[in-house]
Amino acid sequence: MTDDFLLLPAIDLREGKVVRLAQGDPTRQTIYGDDPRAWAERWKAEGAEWLHVVNLSGAFGEQADANWKALERILSVGLNVEFGGGLREKESIRAALDLGVTRVCLGTAAIQNPPLLAWALETYGPQRIAGDLGARDGRVTISGWQEVTALTVLEAGQFLYAQGVRWCVLTDVRRDGVGSGLNVGGAAALQAATGLRVIASGGVSSLEDIRRARAAGLAGVIVGRALYEGKLSLRECFHDDYPR
Repeated sequence: MTDDFLLLPAIDLREGKVVRLAQGDPTRQTIYGDDPRAWAERWKAEGAEWLHVVNLSGAFGEQADANWKALERILSVGLNVEFGGGLREKESIRAALDLGVTRVCLGTAAIQNPPLLAWALETYGPQRIAGDLGARDGRVTISGWQEVTALTVLEAGQFLYAQGVRWCVLTDVRRDGVGSGLNVGGAAALQAATGLRVIASGGVSSLEDIRRARAAGLAGVIVGRALYEGKLSLRECFHDDYPR
């Protein structure tokens, strides 16, 4: 890929292990090992320049010390890291960025605590602070995707942009981790309506999903389970020339 489209392998952390959930359900978990750094090294070897790392323990309000240690090991591989999950106060945002994270993703905090979002943007700038929207049937979720709000994705996106956010991850929670195909239309609609640079997530199952996202002009795509289960080759994705 020679354009500015980002393809980010996901490393989701829970109790220091690499896991994937189905539809954001903490009880529907698959463990893919206890060495996050090894996965980061593999994705780097296959061409990745960015990783999307999620602190699931933090998102669920669980003890997250092991995940922070895992994040340090991942960062030592030398890739750009986009990091989110449970970042709901200044201290955790500052800690992540001080460790060397390239960009943090604020979900619940961005929606529920506008002053915190404003502080983060003023302190670190819009290139290092992204919005992180999980959506069920067009409504925004919070608290690790466990609570559905009355806020629509479009309303949330417009709010984020007005606050100064320029990057946003959008995850279709019903598709996440089940390989049902990426919701390109929803992500493209959010990007067109708000001006946000939208990175789509949830349900990627094939190279065609990534091609559709690039063709729609999205800023990027996050890929998880399809990579871990060998249904999609990261190396193949990076060497794909369609579309331009």
